[in-house]
Amino acid sequence: MSRYWSAVTHGLTPYVPGEQPVLDNLIKLNTNENPYGPSPKALAAIRAATEDTLRLYPDPDAKALKATLAHRYKVGPEQVFVGNGSDEVLALAFIGLLKHVRPLWIPDVTYSFYPVYCALYGIEYRQVPLDDGFVLRPEDYFPCGENRAGAIAFPNPNAPTGRLLPLADVERIVAANPEATVLVDEAYIDFADQDDASAIALVDRHPNLLVVHTFSKSRALAGLRIGFAIGQRNLIAGLERVKNSFNSYPLDRLALAGALASLEDEPWFQASRSKIIATRATLTAQLQALGLEVLPSAANFVFARPTGFDAAELAAELRKRAIIVRHFKIPRTAQYLRITIGNDNQCTALTDSLRDILGTTR
Repeated sequence: MSRYWSAVTHGLTPYVPGEQPVLDNLIKLNTNENPYGPSPKALAAIRAATEDTLRLYPDPDAKALKATLAHRYKVGPEQVFVGNGSDEVLALAFIGLLKHVRPLWIPDVTYSFYPVYCALYGIEYRQVPLDDGFVLRPEDYFPCGENRAGAIAFPNPNAPTGRLLPLADVERIVAANPEATVLVDEAYIDFADQDDASAIALVDRHPNLLVVHTFSKSRALAGLRIGFAIGQRNLIAGLERVKNSFNSYPLDRLALAGALASLEDEPWFQASRSKIIATRATLTAQLQALGLEVLPSAANFVFARPTGFDAAELAAELRKRAIIVRHFKIPRTAQYLRITIGNDNQCTALTDSLRDILGTTR
């Protein structure tokens, strides 16, 4: 039936999401899901929203959610855009803000959805290599004569490496490219050790900066699909223009209710976040003690390279023990595994299994 496909469809290499296997006693450390679950207040709000009003369309402008996000991040409601997960927000940004005559610049090791969006929307892009330690060098994104970006996009912390670019370096990139939109994808920023790591603090100074967040990770609402972006009014107006040409109602009533209640439960958010940060430090030390190289991470995962053992084979051995981690087969990362920070029991099971596997082979 592919003869009915368009040329664009034929040419696509779709994004491959993390596996969602059904296995007994599975320890699932491959998709960066929060092990502690959503705020109880969010769950209660979602249950309360399952009533007769579901026959009505939700608020197409998500006014209450935008107002709450604006208050939290100290911006105006007109500076907030919401969508059906940050993936939809990113998709709308790619077509509405990042497609220009000059190519989009992205890191060579980055969120693998970016090249997919470029192929889908016909966006020319250039991959800018990270250094040997997978660090993004701001100067590589500075324009030089005619060599300049049409737009720039990168995750911070980066995915799948987890490395964090300091806020001052983010601003160097934004300031050096005043004619180009710079999109900073902060899906994991809430797991940074410092509270002032987000580029949202730079938005009022830079009209070309768009910062994208998600409720999937730190707020454990991956199943509800809620994302948002913050930028100056003109960028947000561009996103709204594209959204309203595609889907006027991206967030349903349950998502709106859950998102609002989650934002109102600050103690739960801080407790969950703190536990993941603490477990990340413990797991990093344990992996290093087992001989794995672990990159510095500011995310809810670590990027680790086993020594003397093929990463794909190690992932396969862990799978035999019902532990799933993520392996990326692209050349620069083929010997690394991305491991989600689970709860303490899950991480102990992981390190016990690694100790057994690595000890047996050595």
